Amino acid sequence: MNFLNKIKESKILNLSTVSPYFLQPQGSPLLKQWKIGRELANLLQFPCPNVPTSHYFKKIHAHIVVLGFHQYDVFLVNTLLHAYSKLNLLSDAQKLFDTMPHRNLVSWSSMVSMYTQHCYSVEALVLFCRLRRSCSEDPNEYILASVVKACTQLGSLSQAQLVHGFIVKGGFVQDVYVGTSLIDFYAKHGYVDDARLIFDGLKVKTTVTWTAIIAGYAKFGRSEVSLKLFYQMREGDVYPDRYVISSVLSACSMLEFLAGGRQIHGYVLRKGFDIDVSVVNGIIDFYLKCHKVKSGRKLFEQLVDKDIVSWTTMIAGCMQNSLHGYAMDLFVEMVRKGLKPDAFGCTSVLNSCGTLQAQEKGRQVHAYAIKVNIDNDDFVKNGVIDMYAKCDSLTDARKVFDLVAAKNVVSYNAMIEGYSRHSMLVEALDLFHEMRLSISPPTLLTFVSLLGLSASLFLLELGSQIHGLIIKYEASLDNFAGSALIDVYSKCSCVGDARLVFEEVYDKDIVVWNAMFSGHSQQSENEESLKLYKDLQISRLKPNEFTFAAVITAASNMASLRHGQQFHNQVIKMGLDDDSFVTNSLVDMYAKCGSIEEAHKTFSSTNQRDIACWNSMISTYAQHGEAAKALEVFENMITEGAKPNYVTYVGVLSACSHAGLLDLGFHHFESMSQFGIEPGIDHYACMVSLLGRAGKIYEAKEFIEKMPIKPAAVVWRSLLSACRVSGYVELGTYAAEMAISCDPTDSGSYILLSNIFASKGMWTNVRRVREKMEMSRVVKEPGWSWIEVNNEVHRFIARDTAHRDSTLISLVLDNLILQIKGFGYVPSTATFFVDD
Repeated sequence: MNFLNKIKESKILNLSTVSPYFLQPQGSPLLKQWKIGRELANLLQFPCPNVPTSHYFKKIHAHIVVLGFHQYDVFLVNTLLHAYSKLNLLSDAQKLFDTMPHRNLVSWSSMVSMYTQHCYSVEALVLFCRLRRSCSEDPNEYILASVVKACTQLGSLSQAQLVHGFIVKGGFVQDVYVGTSLIDFYAKHGYVDDARLIFDGLKVKTTVTWTAIIAGYAKFGRSEVSLKLFYQMREGDVYPDRYVISSVLSACSMLEFLAGGRQIHGYVLRKGFDIDVSVVNGIIDFYLKCHKVKSGRKLFEQLVDKDIVSWTTMIAGCMQNSLHGYAMDLFVEMVRKGLKPDAFGCTSVLNSCGTLQAQEKGRQVHAYAIKVNIDNDDFVKNGVIDMYAKCDSLTDARKVFDLVAAKNVVSYNAMIEGYSRHSMLVEALDLFHEMRLSISPPTLLTFVSLLGLSASLFLLELGSQIHGLIIKYEASLDNFAGSALIDVYSKCSCVGDARLVFEEVYDKDIVVWNAMFSGHSQQSENEESLKLYKDLQISRLKPNEFTFAAVITAASNMASLRHGQQFHNQVIKMGLDDDSFVTNSLVDMYAKCGSIEEAHKTFSSTNQRDIACWNSMISTYAQHGEAAKALEVFENMITEGAKPNYVTYVGVLSACSHAGLLDLGFHHFESMSQFGIEPGIDHYACMVSLLGRAGKIYEAKEFIEKMPIKPAAVVWRSLLSACRVSGYVELGTYAAEMAISCDPTDSGSYILLSNIFASKGMWTNVRRVREKMEMSRVVKEPGWSWIEVNNEVHRFIARDTAHRDSTLISLVLDNLILQIKGFGYVPSTATFFVDD
């Protein structure tokens, strides 16, 4: 009794738990025994401070055994069971339970609850079976609720249905605790409609009940139902807690329902939930997922007691909104404040490092992960592999990959994606083969990476094989795989197959549509692009900047100003007229349609000019002979601080060539080195053309011979073109021979040489050139002409009879020719060029 005297404190006894049997006259030995038992129970329920916890309870356990309470005092033993459960001393609790001579439902409930709370789900179910076999009493609502929770942890539908049947049979289906547990099980495992039936049948619903059903709908993408339930909850007498609010915010995030989320934010402020950091974290996450970064950032900065979740949420949100630099800054600030980022935070910032190719900072994050021992986390390992691969450090990525003991599908996908991005075909396929032999079967993401590789290398056979594997694995085409397949078939000139894939994708998003637009554009199927755009409008999907860039390009290829202007109007209505992709396409379209003023207006009206936009305007003026304006745009570009690139100087030198500005052309050619640009074949071709147009034919030949790189066919063809204009037959013949030797399949050189001979009346030479073309099987690509009449584009080619009115058109042309001859016109054969 010394032990009890030492620890004894003033306690309040719960007399309601005392049986009348123990209420004996004062001084009775039985009463003293009862008082000792209650004192031991109090010591178990309210342990004294500064005592080793496990030792403390085991010492009390020893006194219980020595004094014999374990033989008959079920309440005291149940209290000890509960104490062992709180300390996670499951084996001690199990031994105590097994030695109990008398058990009641509280004993069984304590054990089942203990196993469930510590995720020993199988043990909880086994104990429930023992209860039904050995106990004469039926399980109560607390035991049944714990057993359902064990089924939830296991994810066992069959076990849950058996317990559900027992619950219905025992009449507990209306109990709020049991019903809520069943709702939680069905909702968490995708059986939301079954959960709703139980929910609707409950007469009494707690906040936990509402949370279970609202979270279930939100988790499985039925967010609109979650929001309706939340509004129903608010109309009743149950008040939402932070868990309900978190679930509803998650539903708003999934729907990107900004107005709804803002209403929840207002409700949180009115009810004073804004002091709860977990609720504020949920609101920050909502704003970031709805791409309202400023709102999320403002809340984050106002939050006084930021926890790990606050920082991690902000870092991940910035990464998801492509604010990678800010995400990296936040990570550094977080570490400086002494907080330790978790695996999720490290994974997010590794993604940002990879995207920005900030390899050094990525290495530092990798080192931190090793230091705090989270480098073995699957997400971190895969994030490190992905970061090194995106930073073009595939050797480091492979080292980390090889160190991973248990490689999963994400590890393989990250490494295969790295190899595919760098067109390393053999390495990617070897790893894919290894993956198929492992326990990690390929996923659609694996196939998408390999399809990207097939598209970049124009490997139709590989793309077709991957398509076959997708079918073999019975993977239904999602938007990513569908757009990747469309891209492969389009780039490999199989637009028909691409269109079949497009039709197969069930729920197309705008990315899939854009892939198909791009496919038609790549193969110059411009009319098909415009027809497809009509289908897109019927689908009610909203076109984006890439859609308009594709269809405007189609209109420009057809030189259809009417279509181009219509697209321009839609671009302005949708507020996309400041997008650089769209602006570049519009400038190009107006240029090809001959509307130079409209091209300049479009160029001048945008505030977001990138280098491609400047290049488009320079090239437009150069191609239309407006050399002075082209050079003026170039000077404005330099003044505004934009750095010219390879393409810029092609446009500038082309402008000088068209205007015959010899000295200025050489000045710009020599100034390229100031911007770190090495002259390429296109620049040399422009300079040869410039010399040729200035009549300096032999200087042009000497310029070619002094080139530091091997002249390509296009350079010799520039000289050949100058010889045709100047009539230099001998030098033209030499230039043609050199061009043909560089590219024997190029018809342009043959045609130019043929025209030189024709201009001099050297018909024998003309025939020889044509015969050589036929022997070499070189075919000139025919030129098309088109005209738009009554909103319909008509296309024509030499000797074409495919047009429905070709006979009538030929009759009209023959009549015109007769009339011309009637006026005495005689065709000149001196300038007759054989170029059809």
